[in-house]
Amino acid sequence: MAFDFYMPDIGEGVVEGEIIGWKVKVGDTVKLDQPLVEVMTDKATVELPSPRAGVITKINFKDGDICPVGKVLVVIEEAGGTKTPSAPPPSHRAPPAPAPAPRAAASAGTSQIEVVDATESRARVLATPATRRLARQLGVEIGRVPATGKHGRVTTDDVKNYQQNGPTTSSTAIARTQHAPISIPKNTMGYEEERIPLRGMRKKIADAMSRSVHTAAHFTYVEEIDMTELVLVRERAKARAAERGVKLNYLPFIIKAIVSGLKKWPQLNASLDESTQEIVRKKYYHIGVAAQGPGGLVVTVIRDADLRSIFDLSKEIDRLAEAVRSNTASRDDLTGSTFTVSSLGKLGGVLATPIINFPEVAIVGVHKIEEKPAVRNGQIVIRHLMNLSISVDHRLADGWDGAMFLQDVKTLLEDPTTMFMEMI
Repeated sequence: MAFDFYMPDIGEGVVEGEIIGWKVKVGDTVKLDQPLVEVMTDKATVELPSPRAGVITKINFKDGDICPVGKVLVVIEEAGGTKTPSAPPPSHRAPPAPAPAPRAAASAGTSQIEVVDATESRARVLATPATRRLARQLGVEIGRVPATGKHGRVTTDDVKNYQQNGPTTSSTAIARTQHAPISIPKNTMGYEEERIPLRGMRKKIADAMSRSVHTAAHFTYVEEIDMTELVLVRERAKARAAERGVKLNYLPFIIKAIVSGLKKWPQLNASLDESTQEIVRKKYYHIGVAAQGPGGLVVTVIRDADLRSIFDLSKEIDRLAEAVRSNTASRDDLTGSTFTVSSLGKLGGVLATPIINFPEVAIVGVHKIEEKPAVRNGQIVIRHLMNLSISVDHRLADGWDGAMFLQDVKTLLEDPTTMFMEMI
């Protein structure tokens, strides 16, 4: 009989998902747990397996469509059954009981969702999760690998050969160009252009940034920080950190100072519940760290940052950064932040006005540390100086709040002894 597979409730607060790529077509025979479709929600992509064995008789959403939770994604005629009318869709967003929870392609023994680069052509590439994982480990963009497997499937040998020998000209490779971004060789003025569909990760980023800018009333405040004393502390601590396998940078210290400031200025560790018109002040400190991933900007989340040591923070930052690079970050790694820090490290520049990670109240931009002349006690001396900028939602906090918060952070960073006293 016909089985309606509804779009499942993939995670807390998820109400819809974007279809990134179907792995089956109408008429295909599928096995139980065979991958059906890749769906993106927020900034994670999950691969939904088939809950039944049978034949695909109907696909209701095409690539790029948005499917609400609770709507029928696909209809499967179960093997050996008699075709009967499909059950009506549920009146609520939760999936029907027979539909198992989606399982993500992940490392064995884990439940991590596979985060993929949805801007690549890989959304249309036939490959097993193991082959995709190998491609990530080898740093190979799977969408560029010529396929030799059955039905145009990329095999592990294809990935290895591409990594060793690079791209080759073949009929298979030429055939695969049909999956490249839509390109218009010349515009009306005779200039070359390339058109790429706004989908997947890039679309999620575009939607999130647009919502933040058009909802939150941004203002930015900037302060110069003298990091000289902290530079010396870090240099002394690097050897101890190395003994513990930790590569120590300045971000853990900055996060500690920020958490201390948030405890004094709780209106910045908050969000607005628009449905009830209530300001929700968070009593926990999950610090988001904006990082550049293969498909664009993502915000990884350090949970309970106030309870972690400097070394523990450093380890967690490295773990999350590696998870983003290898596309193995879990949903918990990417959601639930209460305040965000945006840092490009040595590329941090002199000044930026970061966009708030909605629905948070504020975001801090960390800029590069440089040796510059400064006046101290009437003398011109060389100091390690850095700018911190904070963008704040003026609907929920005032300029005074943002300025005083950053002043407290400045005090702690400029006098690390005071910072460590605050941590006790």
